[in-house]
Amino acid sequence: MAMMDGGNNVEELAVGCLLSIRTTLGDEFEGQVVTFDRPSNILVLQERSKPGPRRNIRLLKANYIKDFTFLGQHDDPLDPTNCFLDLTALQAREELAIRQAEAEAERIGVGVTSEAQSIFDALSKTLPVRWDKTVIVVMNEVRVSSPYHPESVIGGTPAANERVKKVLELERKRLQMRSSGGQ
Repeated sequence: MAMMDGGNNVEELAVGCLLSIRTTLGDEFEGQVVTFDRPSNILVLQERSKPGPRRNIRLLKANYIKDFTFLGQHDDPLDPTNCFLDLTALQAREELAIRQAEAEAERIGVGVTSEAQSIFDALSKTLPVRWDKTVIVVMNEVRVSSPYHPESVIGGTPAANERVKKVLELERKRLQMRSSGGQ
């Protein structure tokens, strides 16, 4: 469904049109038309921003346009002669996102129960932990094996061992309360 404003149809807006838009959700902003995708009814806009290479792109379902005002016509915002991509910055962001995703993936146990994962997550809030297959390794010295009870804790200094057992007992009590409906 294309929205109308004073007889202007969103589908008829040309690339480069500068608009002041008010949405049905109360947002107001100015943007330049990059394209309009008829099948999805999505208007792609480059928001007006401070001078510099960074641009904000907004995808807006045309149904959510309450009204708009035509402010003028400019060149195609994706004109290669005026378009700047900082590939080094984009690659750095990609590498950071990959590292973060890998770190998050390492925190998820493979072949362990949801209870074991909950215990791992609880231990990770206060102690450095990692998985070694299905064994939780705490502070690189204390090992907690299935069934992840205090009796399953081995290794490490006596103080580290006791600390892990204490956190484990508290988390098991919390999990037991949750499963019995006593949240």
